[in-house]
Order: sequence, then structure tokens, then C-alpha cells
Amino acid sequence: MSTHADYRLSQLDELEAESIHIFREAAAEFEKPVLMFSGGKDSITMMRLAEKAFFPARIPFPVLQVDTGFDFPEVLATRDNWVERLGVRLIVASVDEAIKNGIVIDDGKTSRNRLQIGTLLNAIEVEGFTAAFGGGRRDEEKARAKERIYSHRDEFGQWDPKNQRPELWALYNGRLHEGEHMRVFPLSNWTELDIWHYIAREQIEIPSIYFAHRRKVIPRDGMLLSASEAVQPKAGESVEERLVRFRTVGDMTLTGCVESDADSYEKIIAEIAVARVTERGATRGDDRFSEAAMEDRKKEGYF
Repeated sequence: MSTHADYRLSQLDELEAESIHIFREAAAEFEKPVLMFSGGKDSITMMRLAEKAFFPARIPFPVLQVDTGFDFPEVLATRDNWVERLGVRLIVASVDEAIKNGIVIDDGKTSRNRLQIGTLLNAIEVEGFTAAFGGGRRDEEKARAKERIYSHRDEFGQWDPKNQRPELWALYNGRLHEGEHMRVFPLSNWTELDIWHYIAREQIEIPSIYFAHRRKVIPRDGMLLSASEAVQPKAGESVEERLVRFRTVGDMTLTGCVESDADSYEKIIAEIAVARVTERGATRGDDRFSEAAMEDRKKEGYF
């Protein structure tokens, strides 16, 4: 019989501890941080971790959502529930308002997703944020796999993937010059499967569209887009009703769903465990424009 206690942490506990450490380090180091909160599963997981990091005090920074104008109603409702429960300040940077004020230009060709870049950078500049927590994970996409936990942005809000700071022994370099800011990614070392295991363990509230439900969809370019006022069938396309769920949420004009009967945490975990394509690769049209689509947007200031 062993006389020594086993102090080893589970994988989820280790990931949680690392993320909480990152939140506390950044909150102590940067003068004016903000948490980017879309209402999706990753940003909600960040909110839960931030809640734990500063409990019993409130989260000591606001949350920022960049609203394309085409967000799923279920996602916005969940966002509002979290904001109200935690009593945090919500800042909404609207793409529609940015177009109206001449901050970004809608040429009729550029997607709302890409117009988020200028909208976000303007909000960061106007509010004077020096750090922005993002929910990016390295397993999502090739460009995000290159990213450091502390990701420096220059005075134009741009990212240089070839000029990043070393991060040895969990030591992060947060030094900034005037006008620069830092993106901070507490979930960098998590995977999609880790996120779902954590959501299930913590019984975290997430938008209902992550679970299987019947929905009218339009098959297009290998994806199933949700039929709505913003997404109508083109010539030769049809509207079909299928049993689907969303693996990721974003602009409904670019975010597809997948056929699935996974209507519980356990079924979703089983489904993700055998998936061979990441959620962005499977269902995000904005990442299909080119091999370097995400990296190009990140260089310009995307989150």
C-alpha cells in the first residue's frame, strides 16, 4: 500500500491550470486587457476559465464581440446569458456601424468575416486595449499552429509570423511600444476534443446549435449552409431539411453545419474523437479561399 499521495493532475486539470496561469499573468502585466467573446464554444470555455482565475472577484476586464450582422440568434442569446450572469461589461463592435462610419468599406465582394478585421482594430484603438484574449487553438488551422501564446501585434495591428518571441519555461515577453498590443491565447494547447471534454465536465452552457437538431439547409461547395434571409438558394440549388449540428459558429453566410445525430455531450465527444478534419476545415467557408487564407487574415489583424 502506497504511503504517498498521488499529486498528478489529469490532462484537463493541467490544461486548466496553464490557462488560468496565462489569464492571471496577462491581467497583471497589461494595463488594459479585453476578452474577445463570440459566444462560441471556445470563447465560452475562455470565459469559464477567466471566471475561475479571478473568483471570487469578478472578471477584471470587459469582453468584446465583433458583430458581423449575420450571427446566429442562438449564439447571441447565449452570449447575453453569460454576460448577465458574470456581470461583465460587453462591448459590441458592429461591422454595420463600421461600414456606416467609413471605418471599413463594403465593396459588395468582401465577406463580413473579413470586414471584422478593420472593425476589431478600430475597437482596440478607440478603447486603448493593450492585450486581447482570443480563443484560437493550435490544432484548428495551420496559421494558428504557428502562433505563440503571447502574439505581438505592431502599431498597425498586424502579425509577423517570422518575427515572434521565444516562450521558454512558460515565460512570456509582454513588452510593448506605443500603439502596439498583444493577442493572448490561453487555449493554445487545447484541442477540440479537450474543449468538449471540459464543457461536459463543467456542464458549461453553450448555444443549442452545437447539438443535433433539424434545420433547413442549402448544400453549397461541399458544405451545408443554414437557410435564412441572409442565405438564399442560388440557381440550381435547393433547400433541404436535415438533422445537423454546428462544430463551430461564426458568420452564418460562411459557416456550415454537419449531418449528425449527436444530441448530447457524450455523443459529440464520440463523434469528434474519430473526426479527421478540423472544425474550421470542415465548415468554415472563409478558410477555403486559399491555402493561406487564415494566415493572410491574421497578418492583417484577424483574431
